[in-house]
Amino acid sequence: MKKVFIDGSAGTTGLRINERFAGRDDIEIMEIDPEKRKDPAEIKKYINESDITFLCLPDDAAREAVTLVENENTVILDTSTAHRTEPGWAYGFPELSPEHREAITKSKRIAVPGCYASGFIGLAYPLVKGGILPKDYPISIFAISGYSGGGKKLIADYEAEGRDKKFDSARTYGWGQTHKHLKEMKAITGIDRLPLFSPLTTNYHSGMLVQVPLFADLLAKKMKPEEVRDYLADYYKDEKFIKVMPFGFDVEQGGAIFSDACAGWDGMEIIVTGNEDRMVVASRFDNLGKGASGAAVECMNIVMGCDPAKGLDL
Repeated sequence: MKKVFIDGSAGTTGLRINERFAGRDDIEIMEIDPEKRKDPAEIKKYINESDITFLCLPDDAAREAVTLVENENTVILDTSTAHRTEPGWAYGFPELSPEHREAITKSKRIAVPGCYASGFIGLAYPLVKGGILPKDYPISIFAISGYSGGGKKLIADYEAEGRDKKFDSARTYGWGQTHKHLKEMKAITGIDRLPLFSPLTTNYHSGMLVQVPLFADLLAKKMKPEEVRDYLADYYKDEKFIKVMPFGFDVEQGGAIFSDACAGWDGMEIIVTGNEDRMVVASRFDNLGKGASGAAVECMNIVMGCDPAKGLDL
């Protein structure tokens, strides 16, 4: 039995990780006194007594927590942005390659990907690796998320009694092109420039759709959208967390794809549509599932050597 501590268990990600531990008999959850949950000495004690610690904290607090680690055997799973591109940290997206999975298996320091970043990287990484998407392609990303992706304050704004009517409509943000996920999008995929990223949230709790439009004549290989779909299906053919949908799936759905359809599920769908001139590759998943807490628990399961899907909804 592994001792597991969640630093930041009261936050959205920490709460969802706890939910996924229900009924498990292979871990012991270490419960910190709520009055001492911000006491550095108490946190240090719990981290170093644990086998695995999840950091569900703001970036600066996550960096500080890492400095408290003295037990060389403690595995740190950081869900913040702080360490996703740092040397010595495994990137927690095992489906990307055997090397990524092996790094997670062996590492004591694992950075759990960001939600929007997971959606983009799950699409772009295989296309770059396969020599289909040029590294210098001018990439644009259009994405929509449930409001839970904005954390406790945004959740409170949306769920407040008598809330401002502006929250009834879509909320665009990140106009300055400084979104915190951009750095890992570029670093993990190996592309040459930061994407142009247009995210928005709207009036539902969870679920995410990430879309990357592509001009066929700018790809490094001449491919039809159905061929791109088949390539991705083959790339992820042995991965239970990634489901590449049949070509024409959007037509079967009436020509409309709803961004919250994967809420409560811990996997990721990939959808490819378009024509010989222009195509869209898209990923759909739960921003709190494969985009956050589900991904963190998947990484923990790999570290423990058990079924990666244990405790998750697939």
